Amino acid sequence: MFGFLVFLGTLVANNLKSYQYIGKPTAERDTIAISGEGKVTGIPDIATISVGLQTEKADVKSAQTENTTKMNRLITNLKNLGVESKDIQTSYYNIYPQYDWPNGKQILRGYQVSQGVTVKIRNLTKIGDILAAAGENSANQVSGLSFNIDDPEALRQEARVKALENAKEKADALARVAGVDLGKIVSFSEYASTPYSAYKSYDSLGYGGGGEAAAPTVESGSMDIIVNVTVSYEIK
Repeated sequence: MFGFLVFLGTLVANNLKSYQYIGKPTAERDTIAISGEGKVTGIPDIATISVGLQTEKADVKSAQTENTTKMNRLITNLKNLGVESKDIQTSYYNIYPQYDWPNGKQILRGYQVSQGVTVKIRNLTKIGDILAAAGENSANQVSGLSFNIDDPEALRQEARVKALENAKEKADALARVAGVDLGKIVSFSEYASTPYSAYKSYDSLGYGGGGEAAAPTVESGSMDIIVNVTVSYEIK
């Protein structure tokens, strides 16, 4: 029985080893490990903003009715500006009691109803008009304007290729100094940083008063996609 267990343990260990390594085990190889970086600059093609409405009334029903009416009108106007239903997502809906504290005594003042939506804007030329529409429709919470690239994978692949080329140049230079020849790649890892996207809040612009609002000029700028790789080359 003991001999069978030893055989079984050896068999499992050998099977695990066959899955961990492909070809010659890494521990027995002479290698050069080097890092590389690739950067590609892209132009954002989508924007995202958060738009909210907050209403306070003496009773819940009145607050809900007014807030819902305003929000429905805002959503209709957003769709009229070309925003599709799939790009408008309700992000919160809250009802809270509001209190006054005269002379340290709690008195119910009314109820506050707030609702917010996250809006994805695919036509960046419409950003200014959409922000203006938020003000015209009494939105009193407009924030989180950000820009992004909807499908960054093609740019990420381009950055990955540049990172590998950068690592190969470094490895070749190191090999020449060391007087060795490089073989095939034996391991590879990468880290792709999340593209930086600036945020801007429009709360301070005084939205929420209704009436016609001026459309602000908004610039999307550019975004850097960076891929860092670590590559190990076999030394011949």
